[in-house]
Amino acid sequence: MPLLDQYANGVVTALGFFWNALWAFVLGYAISAAIQVFVPKKRLTHHMGNADIKSVSLAGLFGAVSSSCSFAALAAARSLFQKGAHFIATVAFMFASTNLVIELGVLIFLFLGWEYLAAELIGGILMIAISAILIRLTYPDTLIKAAKKHADDENSQDEEDFDWKKRIKSLDGWQQVGTRFAMEWQMVWREILIGFTVAGFIAVFVPDQVWQTLFMADAASGNQADMPFLIVLENALIAPFVAAATFIGSMGNIPLATVLSAGGVSFAGIMGFIYSDLMVPPLVKVNARYYGWKAALYIAAIMYASIVVTALTLHYAYAIIGIIPEGSRDIADVSAFAINYTFFLNIAAFALTGLLVWLRYRDQHTAPDTSEHHHDAHGHHQHTGHQHHDHGSSSLWSFKNVLMMIVVIALAGGLVIKVASAI
Repeated sequence: MPLLDQYANGVVTALGFFWNALWAFVLGYAISAAIQVFVPKKRLTHHMGNADIKSVSLAGLFGAVSSSCSFAALAAARSLFQKGAHFIATVAFMFASTNLVIELGVLIFLFLGWEYLAAELIGGILMIAISAILIRLTYPDTLIKAAKKHADDENSQDEEDFDWKKRIKSLDGWQQVGTRFAMEWQMVWREILIGFTVAGFIAVFVPDQVWQTLFMADAASGNQADMPFLIVLENALIAPFVAAATFIGSMGNIPLATVLSAGGVSFAGIMGFIYSDLMVPPLVKVNARYYGWKAALYIAAIMYASIVVTALTLHYAYAIIGIIPEGSRDIADVSAFAINYTFFLNIAAFALTGLLVWLRYRDQHTAPDTSEHHHDAHGHHQHTGHQHHDHGSSSLWSFKNVLMMIVVIALAGGLVIKVASAI
């Protein structure tokens, strides 16, 4: 196949990935926005000061209803830590906010299937439990005290307690949902665009033999349940480093995970890859800025150990039950354009997006007053500014923005070639 044709096919595959996932993104972020607006989270943080099951469970719940943006998750975790959350609860929040969020689950189901979705949910809980045990066993009291001192003071306003029943019945509350929905997209659209594009090009340009060699799939039998332990262990150990080398965000990782699965990577390797979002160098660096390098590396080590143990546990649990998936959904199926249920779901997604954007417009043009909305919106916008700062995207010529522009140009060029070849 000529290079230009491959290039055009890579673009079409990337756009196909996004088209088939669009309704899932919109639905996921809409539900997430509603939860964040209508759930009085301040009440949860009051119970996260200990390392018991209740505190860790609440931290996991809080993380699951938070933003799926990794940078925002770290900023929120620092805020909780500063306000008195126990270190173990803080780490639990980090895991949950990137592995148990609604939109990620929908995307995993769409691209990989129900087996991976079940593993993601069960494994996320297991990973939080393992990390809590590991931190208890190795608790570095001096290191954590130093991290507490190192953390910057945000001076952010606490969210007021509110009557969620009153808010959910008001137009003001739903306007806040529209604003939060837009804020979520502002935080993640670059990662999604870059991630899906990278996955599309990798699917076309990188032969399966590369993944089979890297993950030793060529040395394993065809049945994953009978795969030698050393190969499964190697897959679980190396997957986080592959995720670090191809950092494209938790949402952008799912299409690439589909590519890896189609290339023969084991179930343990795929789960290790999906779980490794918070281990990538840019996020470790953010934690270093928040807590110091020693604490950041300690968190990364705890995460790595928890990821490997969880991936191995899931692999062999699935093998015993007999439901371990042999490969994933076909790349052609999850990147195809067709008049099917996805088409109509996307039409509905466009309508929902239009409604939420309209609500955001009303929210922005509502005259400020002393109401609950004014106070809460102020807090949201203040927090959002901090999150965008963590993205490092404030400068037009930042690395991520330059990369984004390259991606847009690459997509446009591929479409031109595809159209020209069809004429």
